[in-house]
Amino acid sequence: MIKVKDIAKKCGVSTATVSKALHNSKELKEETIAYICKTAKDLGYIPNASARALKLKKSYSIGVLFVDKTGSGLQHEYFSSMLDSVKTEAESRGYDVTFISQNITNEDMSYLEHARYRNVDGVVIASVDFHDEQVIKLVNSEIPTVTIDYIYNCSTAIMSDNTNGLYDLVKYAASMGHKKIAFVHGETTDVTSKRLAGYYKAHQDLNLKVKQSYLITSDYHDPKGSGQATKKLLSEPVVPTCIIYPDDISLIGGMTALQQAGYKIPEDMSVIGYDGVNISRILRPIVTTYVQDSKELGRQAVIELVARIEQFSTFIPKVIYVSGKVQEGGTVAVPRS
Repeated sequence: MIKVKDIAKKCGVSTATVSKALHNSKELKEETIAYICKTAKDLGYIPNASARALKLKKSYSIGVLFVDKTGSGLQHEYFSSMLDSVKTEAESRGYDVTFISQNITNEDMSYLEHARYRNVDGVVIASVDFHDEQVIKLVNSEIPTVTIDYIYNCSTAIMSDNTNGLYDLVKYAASMGHKKIAFVHGETTDVTSKRLAGYYKAHQDLNLKVKQSYLITSDYHDPKGSGQATKKLLSEPVVPTCIIYPDDISLIGGMTALQQAGYKIPEDMSVIGYDGVNISRILRPIVTTYVQDSKELGRQAVIELVARIEQFSTFIPKVIYVSGKVQEGGTVAVPRS
């Protein structure tokens, strides 16, 4: 392994000079720094991460807190795309990524204890129960955090614009002539409440009547649950003409239930998804859905977290909204009645 003394010998300078050059010291001329750094690279020198962390009091490591109750975990395309973006952006800024959990040793650790155990410089909180006391303890600790799709007063939040997302979907359905629009929404979360707000706001602005029985809860990413919710909507005295689902995976369960009941899509029933994962473009007809910019969510989370880590004394919490767009597929048609 190439050491600092090897670089010093090759360049004919002291180890102290090499160390200053590798840390871009203003005490040295630019050409001296350039020469030493090039020599170090040519020799294959790799800085000792532990020594660098000790000197700078930074580990150059970012933690990711991700707990998916649906069971799909990193296989879920929306989250995997977001987390891949987190990894890519972090690495481009010189940071490694590690996952934070409570089960790192035989004895359970809290999220905060694991973050300290891993000596991370900050944590991206991507998917958890945001009301969990352990999560709140981490957010209120000395470790910088950034949350995705939830707002705490003391932490920057990167938000997918869920309110406008649902608003735009209802508006699009209405533009196609639909007035009886059902919404199979996810379980009670901050995301769900914002989407419901968008649903109500769109109905208010478009002078459409909200029928409470058209609002049904079904867990996110649960095709079986959304299928059951669809059957319930089909038993209504007045059946809706368009159904919005909580995500594209749940929409598949809804489509199956509709087809089993003899409904053709979109001739007899229009359906709309959410997320805009790849399967929405593979299915035929192509799914009408709201495409969330998952990559930008991950990228912005890292940008803001690194800014807080490196400019800690001037940090001010903020909320950043990331917009998506309606994908006008082939699952929405003009209603027959």
